Parts: sequence; structure tokens; C-alpha cells
Amino acid sequence: MKERLDMGYEFGTKAECQEYFGKAHEMVRRSVKEFVGKEILPFIEEWEEECEFPRSLYKKASEVGILGTGYPEELGGTPGDIFFQIAVWEELMRSGSGGLVAGLGSLNIAIPPIVRSGTKEQKEKFVKPVLAGEKIAALAITEPEGGSDVASIRTTAVKDGNHYLVNGSKTFITSGCRADQITCAVRTGENGAHGISLLIIESKTPGYSVSNKLKKTGWWASDTAQIFFDDCRVPAENLIGKENEGFYGIMENFQTERLQLAIMANMTAQMALEESLKYAKKREAFGRPIKGFQVIRHKLVEMATLVEVSREFTYRVAAKIDSGANQIKEISMAKNFATTVSDKVTYEAVQIFGGYGFMRGYLVERLFRDNRILSIGGGTTEIMKEIISKFII
Repeated sequence: MKERLDMGYEFGTKAECQEYFGKAHEMVRRSVKEFVGKEILPFIEEWEEECEFPRSLYKKASEVGILGTGYPEELGGTPGDIFFQIAVWEELMRSGSGGLVAGLGSLNIAIPPIVRSGTKEQKEKFVKPVLAGEKIAALAITEPEGGSDVASIRTTAVKDGNHYLVNGSKTFITSGCRADQITCAVRTGENGAHGISLLIIESKTPGYSVSNKLKKTGWWASDTAQIFFDDCRVPAENLIGKENEGFYGIMENFQTERLQLAIMANMTAQMALEESLKYAKKREAFGRPIKGFQVIRHKLVEMATLVEVSREFTYRVAAKIDSGANQIKEISMAKNFATTVSDKVTYEAVQIFGGYGFMRGYLVERLFRDNRILSIGGGTTEIMKEIISKFII
């Protein structure tokens, strides 16, 4: 029996199932998959050991549209909803190297503030060459004295005529060794959040120097550096938006970064699950494949369930972000849940592999190492909980 309410709803009508990816998204996914198979997978082991991938990869990625996905056409990008970017991130993660994805994707946290709030001249000079794969961009927020407490940054930028005189340092900067430009948080005013600005600083600027590559537990294929500023004279025209209003741009930028990290965590867990499933089918113990043991089957079931739930929640939050909804609380939840899941799944994957899971050359070993940074970058698990608490308590 069907009845109709005044609002027009008809009982018996089935709700449509929301699909996040259409034919166009799948075309992009196939293109990136082909790129990864041809340009990355044959060399990734070598790049991991060298702790760097070739600079030429940026240009190659640009030529097939990877770098420009989601950016305005007039800047050299290919506009589209957020799920085009997610499709790109997911397929790049199939390289099995979180470091490569972080390095190749450092532009996605470096140039959005310029795209949103920069001048026409800034976009022409600092966005177009990056999307073309000609220049490398990095984001510089974290300092040796702290990272999560953004409002307390100490790097200063003092106005001196038509320039800012920058002094201080940044650390843990992804793509920091090779970056041609950084989007840098500096203090231009009073203490606290209201005295922070964003400056574009070119690496060729006198007074700008970079440390050697920092050695890390994971993400080996990304170059990570500490950056120093010693009376570094930066043109005032490189100020993004208004002076002392950079904190809000940083906070807005965090949402994209946290979504990307959640996607990376989900894919890390997905690949760890897939490797575990394959291994459980072929590895024998006590005369039979280990998939025949209930303890292994139940581990795999729990891993698969967690991956599925985390992915669906992340997609839902992404869809709401794309619609313009405020999702500060939800993206913090999604990042925390996704990284908790990837912690659990990568741990269990190594357990299933046993001693082999501890050996270099096995993908689960690298996934386990690379995973550790995901609950730290973009705001730690504890910071995410503090953000969430302000909404629910």
C-alpha cells in the first residue's frame, strides 16, 4: 500500500543508493593505474632505497593530468568534484609507497591557499608552473619547537619596505629538499592565531637554506628537510591574502590534508588486507593453508570489516565537504578512525606473515612502516580528539 504525505513522500519508494564514482571517475582511475604500472612500479624499490624519486616524475604526472586534477582549468588543471582527486590518490597508493604519494602530492597542501586567496599574479607565477610539473611546491608550518600548536609559531616576518625579512626555521617539510617554493606560515603580528600570515618563499631567495635529507622510519621515497631563514628577504607581493589572517587559511587547508591522509590510511589498510588474503591462501602450516585456521579467518574478517566501514565513512564525509558543508568535526573523526584502522590492519598483516612480515622486500613490511606517520601528520590523533570534543562536549 502506498500513501503520500503532504510533503510529497510516497511510502514504498526505495531510496537511491549513493554512488560516489561514475564513468568519468573510473576513466581517471584507469589512466592513473596505467601510469603507476608503467612509470612507478618497475622502479619503486630502487627509489625507496635511494630515498628519492626522479624529479622528472612530476612532469610525467602532469602530462597525464594527475597533478592538475581538481584544479581550475585556467590554471592548467582539470576541474571536477572531490572524488576525481580521491580516485587519483587511491591509485597512486597502489604504488605501495606512501612516501612517493606524499612527495608527488605535496602540491595539494601547498598551493590551495594560493588558489583560494592569491592574486592573479601569484597564481600565474606560483600555481601554473607547479601544475605543469615544472616546479615543486611544499607547505611549511611545523617548527622544531612544535607542530600541532600552530598559533605559537616563532618564525618571524618583519616588514621592511617592499619586503618581509624572515627569520626562523621549519622542520619535517615534505619535498623540502627539492622544493622550488614553499607556502610558509610566519608571524607578522601579535602572539597567537591573529598574528600569523602566509608567505610564498622561493628557495633561491638569499638567506634560505635547507638541511640534508632527514632519515625517517617510513616514507623513504619522499625527501624531508629542515628549512632555515636567515634575514631572508621576501617580496611583500608574495603575501597570500591579508596580513595576520593566515591562520584561517591554514585551518581551511588542514581539511584537505586530513582527507588525503584518511584516504592514504584506508588504502594502506586495503593493500595490507589484500596481501594477507593472498598469503593466507598459499602459505601452509601443519599440512594445510593457514586460511583453514579459524583464528586466521576471523582476523581477515575483522580486517575486511574495518576497512569497508572506514572507507565508506571517509567517502561520506568527502561528499559533504564537496557540497560545501562544514565537516571539521567529521573529517577529524574520519582521519582518526582511518588511521586507527590502518594501525590495526597493518599490525595484523605482519602477524599473519610472521617472520616474513618483518623482512624487507615484502610489501606489508613497508606498509607497516609507512603507516606510522599517518596518525601524526596533519594533526595528531590527540589533536583530532580535542577538535572533536569542542563540538560534542
